[in-house]
Amino acid sequence: MKIDVIGGGPAGLYFALLMKKARPSSEITVHERNPEGVTWGWGVVFSDETLENFQSADAGTYEAITGSFARWQSIDTHFKGRVIRSGGHAFCGLKRVRLLDILEARCRSLGVDLRFGVEIEGPSSLRDADLVVAADGVNSRVRTLHAEYFKPDIEVGRSPYIWLATRRVFDAFTFIIRESRHGLFQVHAYPFDAEMSTFIVETDEATWRRAGLDTATEEESIAYCERLFAPELEGKGLLGNKSAWLNFRRVKCATWRYGNQVLIGDAAHTAHFSIGSGTKLAMEDAIALARALDSSGTVEEGLSRYETDRRVDVLKKQRAAEVSQRWFENIRRYAGFEPEPFVAGLLTRSRKVTHDNLRIRDAGYMLRVDRWFADRNGRAGVEPPPPPMFTPFRLRSLELPNRVVVSPMCMYSAVDGMPNDWHLVHLGSRAVGGAGLVITEMTDVSPEGRITPGCAGIYRPEHAAAWRRIVEFVHGNSSARIGMQLAHAGRKGSTKVPWEGDDEPLPSGNWPLLAPSPIPWSPRNQVPKEMDGADMKKVVADFVRAAGWAEEAGFDMLELHFAHGYLLASFISPLTNRRADAYGGSLENRMRFPLEVFDAVRAAWPAAKPMSVRLSGTDWLDGGFDPEQATAAASMLKSHGCDVIDVSSGFTTPESIPAFGSMFQVRFSDQIRNEAGIPTMTVGNVQSWDQINTILVSGHADLCVLARPHLADPYFTLHAAAQQKYYGAKWPNPYLLAAPRAPKG
Repeated sequence: MKIDVIGGGPAGLYFALLMKKARPSSEITVHERNPEGVTWGWGVVFSDETLENFQSADAGTYEAITGSFARWQSIDTHFKGRVIRSGGHAFCGLKRVRLLDILEARCRSLGVDLRFGVEIEGPSSLRDADLVVAADGVNSRVRTLHAEYFKPDIEVGRSPYIWLATRRVFDAFTFIIRESRHGLFQVHAYPFDAEMSTFIVETDEATWRRAGLDTATEEESIAYCERLFAPELEGKGLLGNKSAWLNFRRVKCATWRYGNQVLIGDAAHTAHFSIGSGTKLAMEDAIALARALDSSGTVEEGLSRYETDRRVDVLKKQRAAEVSQRWFENIRRYAGFEPEPFVAGLLTRSRKVTHDNLRIRDAGYMLRVDRWFADRNGRAGVEPPPPPMFTPFRLRSLELPNRVVVSPMCMYSAVDGMPNDWHLVHLGSRAVGGAGLVITEMTDVSPEGRITPGCAGIYRPEHAAAWRRIVEFVHGNSSARIGMQLAHAGRKGSTKVPWEGDDEPLPSGNWPLLAPSPIPWSPRNQVPKEMDGADMKKVVADFVRAAGWAEEAGFDMLELHFAHGYLLASFISPLTNRRADAYGGSLENRMRFPLEVFDAVRAAWPAAKPMSVRLSGTDWLDGGFDPEQATAAASMLKSHGCDVIDVSSGFTTPESIPAFGSMFQVRFSDQIRNEAGIPTMTVGNVQSWDQINTILVSGHADLCVLARPHLADPYFTLHAAAQQKYYGAKWPNPYLLAAPRAPKG
């Protein structure tokens, strides 16, 4: 087999030697446009997991690579005059030139033909090759020449950075956060041999321009950074290598192969340097490609197997890298934090490292974080400090015993809006199960405000009495508090219950629908009436009447539903509000009617009791409601007396497709909480007590709202207490025999 590799970086060289080792008879040539010994960048980082892959792939290079490592176990964060250290992180650094030397030497020993200073215009100049491997980096010429096949999606990051080095040898992976007169800068630094460390400086574009770095030479940029980080550099200075300010480019391709051509490494995909996975991904690509080709009968079969086997793992790494990149691009959001939550957020930013994972790595560090959180949240002096999820939270006169919330979940089990024994057991069991707050399902303020005939309501006096029975059970048998979510379905109403046909209109007995604009939910659903002034007055009155009955029933909190495409949400989204009057157009106009409802309910609801709003963080569609608008809307709600925002997203139209995943909506809660300055509850596939603790100590939310985990386990919170060996949770008296006991002494 004749194989030509374009690009002599780690991906191309490693693939060449692995393939030559697997098939010694292959004719393999590596074409590198730079002269031998010339490379960009300083050091690379590997984890223990990556090293295991290297060891199994080629013991010779593994031994040479590991023998050249600088190793460290800690992460240091310099912030607001303090250095916080977290231990237990096994990392290795290596000089990039040294890595290339090792790979080049191994290639030559196996008979790979290395050609430096050779510019390959493209695969067309390698017509006799059986396989062309494009390892030509983020600016891949091969990918560009055949963009119509590879379909690259390239997204440019928002934060300029410059890749430098220093002779100060750090003994940990080091983050330095420095406020200058121009703005906030951050450093990613780590050792890569016994004499030097990588020193990447990053900032936002506005700060970069204010500092004059957009027009600075390499020497001027280095001088600026040396002055700014002089205390940490300890007189060692900074070094460049044709260093320029860049914006990271995230590359994704629809496919990595075309004919006999295949992309690997940065040519196929990139991962932000903040998780140190670029070289790791490139070399693991090389391992996967060599193995796939060696185990396949044809090149085509091998390339297909390579992409199938490799793509999911790459996408996972890219997802983590994108989350990490987003954290650093929004670092200004956390500048007002105390060091403890700031560092916790930095360490857990990619969601791959969690509160419990950090505790396993460094129990002393996490004990200090938990103690800080307890001290700030009503458990000062308690030793050992409780897990963050078991600290109280106050909203006006309401104090919740912990941070776990049972999400509003439609049961579709009412008759003419009347809650029954199902609702008693559903809500009561989860309150007994230890949650701090349970919230009723979407409870409709009028018969025509229901989604389905099975939806719960509070539009008749007898509804209030039925709800009181449930409230009294919760108050009498648990420490939980209970809130009611009030809503009107709008254009999403008059449909079957989901198990009979999701969003399908009723075969008979349909009721008229209201909406800001006469846009049906889908072509099969009825066209709603565009609301006029009389309709608006009636809806406001319905909400106020429902709030009065909720107070009679004894609820501790009210939540208004401004999300998921229901009536009030459909006023807020530009996708569903096409009005030309004072209730359409700008965000202020689109918020007008929802705020009128909120103000009327707030005036009717006791001042001592809190109110929340479930708000969409995004419509997940271009041209729709987005996180910036959501943050502005949350600020408006705060000014009108809203106490907490319950942040969800999506379901405004059938076309929206949320990017589902673990904790996928936490970022919207984070933005609203830390930019609008209002407490938040987060939802969105939060599944475990570890995730809850992580979200809380990182400052992403104040409460965590769980749906499916509570459906599977009504006693989620009590089980979480037992699993964390926390003995302060309140178990109901009839269940005390099952409660875990603290060890004697």
